Amino acid sequence: MDSAINKEEILANFQQITAMDIAGSIHLLESTGWDLEAAIHLSLDGGNESDTKVLNHNFPEAPPEIVAGTSRETYLNFNVRFKNSLFRLNLSDQKTIGDLKQNIMKRTSVPVCRQNIRGLLNFTMKDLQNDSIVLRSLNLPIENNVELNDLSNEGFPIDMPLLSPSNSELSYQLRIYYTNEDRHLNLNFPASKTFLDIKNDLNAVLKIPVRFQKWEGWPASVSNTTKLNEMGIELIHSLKLTSTNNESSSSSRISIDNAPVEIHDSDSDSVEEFEDAHADDDIFTETVHHNRLKLLIEDKIEDEILGSLQFVNNYKERYGNGPSFFEGSLEDAMKTAYTSKSAKDRKLLAVYLHHDSSVLSNVFCGQLLGNDNIIKLLNENYILFGWDLTCESNKNMFLSSLTACVADSASLQIRNLPINQFPIIIIIRKYRSICEVADIIHGNINGDELYIHLMMNSDAFNEQMKVEIREENERAAREVLLNEQKQAYQESLLADMAKEEEKQRIEKMIETERQQQEYERIQTEAKKEADRKNAENSLPPEPLHGDAQQITKIRFRKPTGEFIERKFTVDTQLKILFNYATANGFSPTEFKIISSFPRRDLTLLDPNDTLKKLNLVPQETLILEER
Repeated sequence: MDSAINKEEILANFQQITAMDIAGSIHLLESTGWDLEAAIHLSLDGGNESDTKVLNHNFPEAPPEIVAGTSRETYLNFNVRFKNSLFRLNLSDQKTIGDLKQNIMKRTSVPVCRQNIRGLLNFTMKDLQNDSIVLRSLNLPIENNVELNDLSNEGFPIDMPLLSPSNSELSYQLRIYYTNEDRHLNLNFPASKTFLDIKNDLNAVLKIPVRFQKWEGWPASVSNTTKLNEMGIELIHSLKLTSTNNESSSSSRISIDNAPVEIHDSDSDSVEEFEDAHADDDIFTETVHHNRLKLLIEDKIEDEILGSLQFVNNYKERYGNGPSFFEGSLEDAMKTAYTSKSAKDRKLLAVYLHHDSSVLSNVFCGQLLGNDNIIKLLNENYILFGWDLTCESNKNMFLSSLTACVADSASLQIRNLPINQFPIIIIIRKYRSICEVADIIHGNINGDELYIHLMMNSDAFNEQMKVEIREENERAAREVLLNEQKQAYQESLLADMAKEEEKQRIEKMIETERQQQEYERIQTEAKKEADRKNAENSLPPEPLHGDAQQITKIRFRKPTGEFIERKFTVDTQLKILFNYATANGFSPTEFKIISSFPRRDLTLLDPNDTLKKLNLVPQETLILEER
């Protein structure tokens, strides 16, 4: 019986650790003689490959708590999806977020500082930033499916395509080895991308200005305007990139806006590249107009909350009437919008992104966001967060925050928008645990179109909330029913406890009474025995010989019909007769001693009378009768 129980426990633990089906689990366990550790290693050595490769090598041994069956702590499974691979981790819930990150780094080689972990329930961005938080405090389920992205310094995936080409356009994969950091990047580009476009995109990713980029691996005939499909390269092409941005590099110098700029001799087209880069680079280039009003957020702001407060104050000072902007970080704005306990109190999150270099900004803020109907709609149905992207440093801070709070694709969408489409309003929607960009409203629209956009998003959100409100009501009804059942159970339990206590009280009282009676019985028996012995010791010797006139024989008939007899002298007192009866277990206090003729109870007579006086000679039969 114990063997069967152990096998069931081993099978359960093996399936919990390997997630293997029962038939395969039994087969492996039987092949190892039901050795759990050996079966685990055997399963890891024999893993199969599918369309999505599952990497189970170096899987940690089964925790001793699981193997021993003493589950004081719970072990959590983390299925980490990274690129096209799935890594399975097993950690105690007493480990910390820092331990989880370290385990992920060991398995994926992604440094902790560049890990973007998404998909964990009850997991906020503040949790991610606090490595000391214990996993148990997050109330995670046993099985956790998470997505891992490798973030660059800009806050978006390094290996993610810079553009998403349409299905009808050919796509090239450039495998770039960046020598300065000994780093490999696999980037996808549409066939229509020019050499200069690729340089600018690498500048956005790696922060290497075009003039400092030294390439190896391109065909000799390639120029800045050559497109990928005109270069005669394969769809997958390997390149080498080196940044020459150091003091030893030879350079010529030109001045733009009174700022010195180095143009290196290592590239024959360097001056042309620099000029073309600045001519085409209208994607968030930092353009500061000294004659304008002060920025809504000062350059190189170090704190997101401080930047938000500056935006609110400077916006009100510049434009006057407008909607109410949220004061705080983007993460705090999302929590305010979506973490209310009741679904009916939640609102949509709208993010207004400003850019002073756009000619549409003043009209959009002064007329559209100054419209009373739009202000009312935003204030009643949205949490509105505002930010100024005019300065490159502030743009980078916002994009990093957007990546952390929403998704990598969201920051990528905003990064690639040209300035002439600003300002914009991003509508961020969260349903269940999924957060996504629901709509992007560009600045080149009129007031009616903006109102319709906002109203349509609000109506869609309200329909979504109706579902959640209904589910909340159903949960509340179930909780009420559950509480009523719990209360009824508690009342029944208390009644049963009262009955049990009364039963125990009665039983205890009966037992006490029984013990008292037993004690009294023992005392009575002891007294009887003492009386019997005293009576027996007080009897005179039986006269066996002598004058027959002086001897009488007394017979006693017991209640059972049996007889006992003894001889006494005729001058023996009646109390000696009583002592004889007592010595044989028939105390006068419990039994009457009856004479036949005349019938009389001798115990009522004077005990000092002699047998002769009572005419109990020469013999007499007496009856012992229980009182």
